Formats: sequence, C-alpha cells, structure tokens
Amino acid sequence: MIILLVYGLSLLLFVLSLAWILIPALYGLPSVPTKPERIQKALKLANLQPDEVIYDLGAGDGRVLFIAVREFGARAVGLEIGPVQCALIWLRLTANGLGDRIQIRWENFYKVDLREADVVFVYATSKEVTKLVSHLETQMKRGARLVSISADFPEWEPSAFDNHDLIFVYEMPPTRGSISSYLMKKANE
Repeated sequence: MIILLVYGLSLLLFVLSLAWILIPALYGLPSVPTKPERIQKALKLANLQPDEVIYDLGAGDGRVLFIAVREFGARAVGLEIGPVQCALIWLRLTANGLGDRIQIRWENFYKVDLREADVVFVYATSKEVTKLVSHLETQMKRGARLVSISADFPEWEPSAFDNHDLIFVYEMPPTRGSISSYLMKKANE
C-alpha cells in the first residue's frame, strides 16, 4: 500500500514537472525566472506608481507580480499559459492575502485585452517580441509603458534603457526608431 502511494505521488510530481516545462515551451516561451533585483530596476525605470495596473505577460512563478504589489503598491495581473504555474501563483497570493491586489489568468497573452494596463512587463525572445508588436500597438492605451527584458522591439525607440541589465522601456504609442536612434539622442544631450 505504501509503495503504491509513493509510486502515485512520484508519478504526480513527474507529470506536474513535465507540465511546468512543456506547456509554456509549446507556445515558444519556456519559463525562465528573472532575478528580483533586475525586476525592481525595471519597474523603477518604467516609473510604476501605486495603484497602477501592471500586466506580466508570461507570469512564470509570479515574482514580477509580487514585487510590483509589495514594493510599488501596484495592482497586478499575471497572464500565464502554464496551468501548474497559475495554480502555484494562486496558492501563493491566497496564502499571502494578496487576492485583492493580484489576479492570475490562465490565458495566451497574444490574445488578451491589455487596455487596462498602465505597464506591461515582458521577458521574451526577439522572435516573440516581433510577434507581439501589432497586438501591443492596438491594445495598449496612450501613455502606457512597456518593459522588455533582454529583447528590444527593433522598430521602436525606447523612452528609457538600462544597458547593464538590458532593460528597455517604451511609451505607447511607440516612437519609430531603434535602440541606435535612442543612443544617438542620448549622446547628443
């Protein structure tokens, strides 16, 4: 009996681990956590304010959501395609009493309505940010900020940039240009 229980729990753990990795990977974005210090720097660079709404596209383990709420006083919405990640974030926010400040949605972020967002946070590859361009341009409201970690939007000029941690901030609607045009403007100031 005990052997069957251990076997069953091991199998369940294996299936959950597989789901953690495979479901997001099928959509092109494996779960890769960002260091808390880098998240804090990115949210400061985006000038996230208390009670603003931040959307995290591909919330992973939810660390962006928790930092935005605890340290910046924002309200946060996490969009995650992985059901295991969603369940774990939901457990964490419930255990921490943050259900009124954080919302987690099991959704494909390529199809979600972003008009409520003041800030959108994305940590994706260059391939994925290229796919997001038209969706962000049509969904994000004027004055909203987009924070991208590691990958720039090649046809947009950032409004702020951190070279050390590769953090790009764009204000909507985006200014046409590139990181090169941004750096040239900064060099001439």
